Amino acid sequence: MTAGPYEDLLRRLRVLEDKEALRRLMIRGWRALDRKDWRAWIECWAEDAVLEFEPWGEVHGREAVRAKVEQAEAHFPSMQHHILNMDFHVEGDRATGVGYMWFVAVTGGERSTSPSSMGGPYDWDFRRAPEGGWLLTRQRLGVWWTDGEETPPGLGQGGSAQ
Repeated sequence: MTAGPYEDLLRRLRVLEDKEALRRLMIRGWRALDRKDWRAWIECWAEDAVLEFEPWGEVHGREAVRAKVEQAEAHFPSMQHHILNMDFHVEGDRATGVGYMWFVAVTGGERSTSPSSMGGPYDWDFRRAPEGGWLLTRQRLGVWWTDGEETPPGLGQGGSAQ
């Protein structure tokens, strides 16, 4: 039995609502990251999440991801994570997404004429949370370029944050 026009409209509406919810999840989380609100940021991640970042390899588990990122970004007085060209694909209770990162951070005092910056591709996996909404289950982040002040260890190409 094929779905009628009404059922098809409901399905398409659900997909659009899910894509908007995924976009809001990423924006809410990465704004929290810029404020160093680690609790709000990590709430966007599933307990069994995996972060793949070229300089670090894979980091497994929500708290390990939080600890690694908090350590790596601790010395920045201010930073901005820009998520560009986000695109999501929803299949029921699972979703994938792609985008680009443009990260800018001040490494010295509160103002800098040459902040540290880097960019690269994001690749995400999500699942619907039991209580509704979405959670990030895997993030792959590549570094294609760096610029500005000396890139802090662990954030640039070939670096390592131990």
